Amino acid sequence: MNILKRILPNLITLANLICGLLSIIFAFKGSLDMASLCIFSGAFFDLFDGLTARALKVSNQLGKQLDSMADMVTFGVAPGFIMFNFMFYLSNDILFRHSMSNQPILLPTSLALLIPILSAYRLANFNIDKKQTASFIGLPTPALGIFFAAIPHINFKQFPMFIDMNFLTIICIIMPLLLVVNMPLFSFKLNPNENITSKVNILRATLILSTVILFLAFQFAAIPFIVILYLILSLLNNIL
Repeated sequence: MNILKRILPNLITLANLICGLLSIIFAFKGSLDMASLCIFSGAFFDLFDGLTARALKVSNQLGKQLDSMADMVTFGVAPGFIMFNFMFYLSNDILFRHSMSNQPILLPTSLALLIPILSAYRLANFNIDKKQTASFIGLPTPALGIFFAAIPHINFKQFPMFIDMNFLTIICIIMPLLLVVNMPLFSFKLNPNENITSKVNILRATLILSTVILFLAFQFAAIPFIVILYLILSLLNNIL
């Protein structure tokens, strides 16, 4: 039982990693919807591995490093491949797996690789940064991962900018850069000494309520807008 208690959080983390690997496979099969759903599943496991470790009081350095490696695959590499294939398809009207020998890898498609590159930097920096306990510095990698993973689920007739190459090029540059900017963003870790009506708790409640409303209205397509709202509310928190 003690062995299971020690390894359970790591098993949940490995489930996150498996979701990321499956997402990459689906992305290169051209099943971008399934690839996205794997990332959302990975986000579920990523949430509960930390909660399980704290509940069982078995947090350790191995779990921390393993979590970052799993996050790198699921929220860095996999979303990068989803966007690479998605943008390649829009540019060439054909999936990358059908045209590897005929088409060079050119801009702007390869800008999607900024997602895993800057995710790696963000996760490595997070592991050695002692200041990110009660808040984040820069956009968390899972938030970026689900931002891009949600794009294949968007109703493009309702939000046509998500199939505009100029818009996709811009967000493939700006969103990964938000991983490494020196901008504080509030986290959802509650401080027992914090007043329940504090400014940051009001912003957290606003984000949660907005998330529920947006998700009920647009399902997974709401996720990019929820991430942007999170950034806006964090900026308000910094200003106020």
